[in-house]
Amino acid sequence: MLDLPPMTNKAPHHAPDALLTDPLAWRPLKAPSLAEFEAIAAEAFGRLPKTFRDRCEGVVIQIDDYATEEVLDSMGIESELDLMGLFQGIGLPFQSDSTPGQMPNMVWLYRVPILVYWAEHDETLGHVIQHVLVHEIGHHFGLSDDDMYEIERLAG
Repeated sequence: MLDLPPMTNKAPHHAPDALLTDPLAWRPLKAPSLAEFEAIAAEAFGRLPKTFRDRCEGVVIQIDDYATEEVLDSMGIESELDLMGLFQGIGLPFQSDSTPGQMPNMVWLYRVPILVYWAEHDETLGHVIQHVLVHEIGHHFGLSDDDMYEIERLAG
């Protein structure tokens, strides 16, 4: 027999009021699908400063559940939950016009590891996605962590 603490009507502070008064209201809720996650990422991207977004022309943002085994192996990462995002391509500081036929620069957001992180921290899902997005796009620009923090601060 499990020794569980008594249930209360308390829910996370970011839960809608209906969920606070009825704990069973949580039952129909699901984690966002890949399409819903993409919509959240697009909204988070839209909140970034315009000058930052303008410089992202040609960067493709891709959502997937997890990184591929090939990516994890190449980075020496053992758990697929340890990688929330990835920049693949040639960052702006290293690009040249003499490199023909380049693949587009891509930012990958990995839904399941982000959801796990979100579940374990007191942040909104939109904030976590925005943080990972800024961090990975920051690699595209060759930005410092301080620069990325400032971009997030300006995005609100």
